[in-house]
Amino acid sequence: MGGPANGEEVRVSVAEVRPATPVAQFFIPASASLQERRPRTLKHGDTFAVFDHNGDALAGPGSPEGIYHRDTRYLSHLYLTLDGTRPMLLSSTLRDDNAILTCDLTNIGICDSEGRLVLEHDLIHVRRSRFLWDGACYERLMVRNYSTAPHKVRVEIAFAADFADLFEVRGTRRKRRGTLKPPVFQEDGVTLGYVGLDKRHRHTALRFYPQPSQLTQESAAFDLELKPGATSRIFMEVRCDSPPSSDPPPRAFFVALREAHRALRTSSSRAAAVVTSNEIFNEAVRRSVSDLYMLITDTPQGPYPYAGVPWFSTLFGRDALITAWETLWFDPAIARGVLRYLAANQATDILPQADAEPGKILHEVRHGEMAELGEVPFRRYYGSVDATPLFVMLAGAYLARTADLQLIRSIWPNIEAALKWLDEYGDRDGDGFVEYGRRNSDGLVNQGWKDSHDSVFHADGSLAKGPIALAEVQAYVYGARCAAARIASLLDRPKVSAEQAAKAQALRARFDEAFFDEALGTYVLALDGDKRPCRVLTSNAGHALLTGIAYPERAPSVAATLMAEHSFSGWGVRTVAATERRYNPMSYHNGSVWPHDNALLAAGLARYGFRREAARIFEGLFAASTYIDLRRLPELFCGFARRVSQSPTFYPVACTPQAWAAAAPLSLIQSCLGLDFDTAAREIRFERPVLPEFLDEVVLRRLSLGDETVDVALRRAGSEVVVTVLERHGDLRVVTTN
Repeated sequence: MGGPANGEEVRVSVAEVRPATPVAQFFIPASASLQERRPRTLKHGDTFAVFDHNGDALAGPGSPEGIYHRDTRYLSHLYLTLDGTRPMLLSSTLRDDNAILTCDLTNIGICDSEGRLVLEHDLIHVRRSRFLWDGACYERLMVRNYSTAPHKVRVEIAFAADFADLFEVRGTRRKRRGTLKPPVFQEDGVTLGYVGLDKRHRHTALRFYPQPSQLTQESAAFDLELKPGATSRIFMEVRCDSPPSSDPPPRAFFVALREAHRALRTSSSRAAAVVTSNEIFNEAVRRSVSDLYMLITDTPQGPYPYAGVPWFSTLFGRDALITAWETLWFDPAIARGVLRYLAANQATDILPQADAEPGKILHEVRHGEMAELGEVPFRRYYGSVDATPLFVMLAGAYLARTADLQLIRSIWPNIEAALKWLDEYGDRDGDGFVEYGRRNSDGLVNQGWKDSHDSVFHADGSLAKGPIALAEVQAYVYGARCAAARIASLLDRPKVSAEQAAKAQALRARFDEAFFDEALGTYVLALDGDKRPCRVLTSNAGHALLTGIAYPERAPSVAATLMAEHSFSGWGVRTVAATERRYNPMSYHNGSVWPHDNALLAAGLARYGFRREAARIFEGLFAASTYIDLRRLPELFCGFARRVSQSPTFYPVACTPQAWAAAAPLSLIQSCLGLDFDTAAREIRFERPVLPEFLDEVVLRRLSLGDETVDVALRRAGSEVVVTVLERHGDLRVVTTN
């Protein structure tokens, strides 16, 4: 995503010492911190919304607030007043399942023009309840008079729609824009319209109940007469490019709310459940699961996790593949949907403008006006070097988890095409490594998950020139070839299986020779276009543990460098060690801490037996979540060292929620518990399980293989972890090794 990996770089606008520094690609100028705003976010399908704690969306420079649909802001301003003044916030909460935002407000003291108090404070209570469903935002206002006297109150809702492209909101300046259309009024609402330069007509329809006392193109006002203890209700519906419901707004509100709750229950019911001895962690994991399912969008091919809100609420290849991998033990249906969608949208031609080549897996899809016009290159963009091997890796992991040979057989041509891409296009110079270099001069300069313009560099700080072979990409290619060998064997293709296995082992030997640096004690970041190693300590090296490309004798040294003080901040492993020339704890990729990156590192450490190190990472990220609003892990946070009794330092424009960050705690649970599945033996295995210090017990419910499930409790017993089967449905065996 970019990453998240997002495909688009997020950078804080900070003046540098060197003059005339070029503006980074697709950066987000941070004139205001999202952490300072602590926004409230909602999402359903291709629609998401960002509000402040009052439930308002305040238009202005640097404000990301509003209602968005398919990468366009359909409502840029929403402002509630009582008798001309903004009410005072009492509380602002998202339900645990993220289904509905509730804001409790009250009036401030209101005086007349002569300064006489006409309404004492805290007498009028307003509850705003709001949710998204099927391209619309539904809201109910409940206005109650707690005074012993009747009161007349004017409730006014101001609104505006700028129809700004998401990249405009992020800071891109356009020379030309489309045309705002005159408002169209109905008895109970108004429609605001815009015709873009792409000739598309976009419209925002606002509908109110009861009929407003006054309605203009900028506001709706309601004059309420409230008896003591009386409550009045106001309903509002904001629809993006869709006709109004045939139901009156009150009924439409409750029907849509019922459908939203039903959809969330249905999707989350197929997943396992986690309950622990630590109630604070239970809150964190509930929020993670809720965020994950809020970000999942149903596609024709199945559920697909969008990357993150607000900047990356769309389809990303890399982010979804890693999110699906992190949650594979928990809900394999996510991986199924991701594999099917990416297979259906795999590149089949050479398209330089999209950085596309036959067999390559999608990086990102955008639907906004700027993407349609080619003002940004992301309409359907393939500029990821790692999504293609990750696709094959996930296919292999999914098959091992589910034994769903039918799905794998259906996408085998796509797997073959991906493997062919690795050989014919990925390896640009025939040296056996996969490199990247953009075909589109406007595309991403760097195309690994660290896709900032300055994320690949040498020890002296100079930027590496391409084509660039990243350490983690070679690890993924190794993992892909091993997975392909296993898949081909099960599909009775012994020749392909042997060929991929041989290529994997040859790559392993070449990788060790070219990338391992004895002086560093770990793998270099990359090889540049001249095959010069980038001798820099980074988290990238740890991904070699994730896929098993690292020889066993290398693992202790790699683990030690990851957990050393210059790399491990106390909250997590930094992207770049504090000893390196370009280290900056406030940067996007050069010293920050990313939860998903740390989850992958923990999985790699666990793979080589370093479960206690994995548990340290788990503890650091959990501790960070206890300081964060809603216990929600963000896309990233700054890499400053952990200080006693102080929170982590937040990255100002990090996405929250972010799919692969939300999934990180689930992956960390698996890594520490050594959880694995053997479909052939019908076994669920716990290999040398370790509990982090903050957990004495973990209960996993509805662990499944096919239609059979088991509930398991893992409890600390001295220095050991005891596994107990609580309930079993079917013939599944639970096996533990210590």
